[in-house]
Amino acid sequence: MSLKLHCFGESGNAYKAALALELSGLPWEPVFVDFFNGALRASDYRETLNEMGEVPVLVDGDARLTQSGAIQQYIVDKTGRLGGAPADRWEVLRWQFWDNHKLSSQAGAVRFMLNFLPPEKRERQAQVVAFLQGRLETAYSVLDKRLASREWLVGDSLTVADISCCGYLFYDEPFGFTRGDWVHIDDWLDRIAATPGWKHPYDLMPPARPENRRAEHRLTENQKR
Repeated sequence: MSLKLHCFGESGNAYKAALALELSGLPWEPVFVDFFNGALRASDYRETLNEMGEVPVLVDGDARLTQSGAIQQYIVDKTGRLGGAPADRWEVLRWQFWDNHKLSSQAGAVRFMLNFLPPEKRERQAQVVAFLQGRLETAYSVLDKRLASREWLVGDSLTVADISCCGYLFYDEPFGFTRGDWVHIDDWLDRIAATPGWKHPYDLMPPARPENRRAEHRLTENQKR
């Protein structure tokens, strides 16, 4: 029986869970959540799926999990894949927590404000965006330095630490990240994309916005070098 992941393509946190599922080899299927039309605010969603009103939500029979990091660990435990060597467990967890606090939380907020808010609201958030982009510059520096002398964040193979930290960096929408500015991150993203089974988020999960529904991913100015 396939696992079901409640998600939508624009969610970087859902992408972390979807990509881990895809690369783990588990049978799974996306269940579209219509975020931009208020699905996460609906009482039935919060009462039956996630009281936090968020994606992703993984359903595996009677088991239901939320939060991308918890879902990733569930996948690691279920398959024995993507967790690295046993001795790497805590280091993998350290990078997942760092991403959630220092990288994805900032990138997700900036990307949302710059691309999904109405123009008049974006103008009012200019100072917030500038502040968060400054914090992101620091996070990119930490990530780039870590990757300067190694192929993967932890150990000698792709783990959920990599999948967590790359979650927002494959998106097309501009939010202040340009791959060419960070040579080691750029090479690392190429290695992830070369992993058999890798897919762009809009090819892995159904996008909520019509302009993102396409058969093939095409690089935009945000991702060009």
